Amino acid sequence: MTMATEMQVCLRLPSRVLFEGTAVGLRGEAADGGFGILPNHVDFVTELVASVLLIRLPDGDERIFGIDEGLLVKKGHKLDVVVRRGVESDDLDALRDTVADSFAGLEDEEKVARAALSRLEADMVRRFASLRKPHS
Repeated sequence: MTMATEMQVCLRLPSRVLFEGTAVGLRGEAADGGFGILPNHVDFVTELVASVLLIRLPDGDERIFGIDEGLLVKKGHKLDVVVRRGVESDDLDALRDTVADSFAGLEDEEKVARAALSRLEADMVRRFASLRKPHS
């Protein structure tokens, strides 16, 4: 691996890409604590926990993301991050409200979907049970 000053970062959600671009550093939180990655960091994989993810861009700006659980894979000069849920905010103060609003809406949608799935499962069990009854 050659020495590099930048790395390619892709932050993905299940439904879309939240960030894709060049970075000079990344700061995140794993189950065993916080960590930082620079372009020439050793390759590794880690599980992410709900936290703040900071991506430092080549121009010195930082992109701030509130993320849910996920996985980070660093290989060469490429960094892939996949998370269940994530939102971007302009600053840390606004991030708390943005995360609360976005994640609460998603949780409501998940509850509705789980309830519908439970009804379908119950209906399927009833139909299978009726197939086992002897016909008279």
